[in-house]
Amino acid sequence: MTTLDGKVAIVTGAASGIGLAASRHLVAAGARIVMIDRDAAALAQAAAPLGDGALPLALDVSVEGSAASYLSMAETAFGPVQLAILNAGTTGPIERIETMALEAFDTVMAVNVRSVWLGLAALLPALRRNGGGAIVATSSTAGLRGAARLAAYSASKHAVIGLVKSAALEGARDGVRVNAVCPGPIDTGMIAGIESAFRPDDPAAARRSTAARVPLNRIGTVDDVAAMMLFLLSDQAAFATGGAYSIDGGVMAGLSA
Repeated sequence: MTTLDGKVAIVTGAASGIGLAASRHLVAAGARIVMIDRDAAALAQAAAPLGDGALPLALDVSVEGSAASYLSMAETAFGPVQLAILNAGTTGPIERIETMALEAFDTVMAVNVRSVWLGLAALLPALRRNGGGAIVATSSTAGLRGAARLAAYSASKHAVIGLVKSAALEGARDGVRVNAVCPGPIDTGMIAGIESAFRPDDPAAARRSTAARVPLNRIGTVDDVAAMMLFLLSDQAAFATGGAYSIDGGVMAGLSA
């Protein structure tokens, strides 16, 4: 079992889905965490069962100064930060490029890209001062290929990988590792929303279709992703940095028979 006793971590987008699962795994491994999300009520409910080792902070991580705020809270509450999961994200509207509003495109970029850039800009120097550490950012298989009617989301997740690779190079000599995870179909509200948009008449059929495209013949769970995140944050992944790791049941491997 991975042990993170005494480590201090930050998790954005922590009120639900992958972020909440990652928070649970971190606390179970002995880390103390600050959980961040815009939805204050959902965040408080998510953090409560995790006890004193998890502090909720309602914050919009796409806003300038937000990363400095959550970093300061974590240091005040628990001490020097060594770990972070930059997970906040949104799909945005599911529509064609030519019909998407500029404001909607900018919102996707702010939540999915600017928040990661702001986080890295605050965390890289902090982790250097603290003797090193590890950061994981959430990309997507849509960050490794195109996605019709999800162009802004796909572009933003490609950008996350670019930020991760650049940050990994900037942090390497100081013992700061930075990696991305690229989930495929995962059982979250986000995938349910995408399925509903493509098949509003029959969500159950959409779910079956999604699972059928996965070589392992199932949709992934948030715990599948959280386990990979935990590994990448741990000393077991001490030689892993700058990677974009698919966790998709084989989707990116190609077509199955």
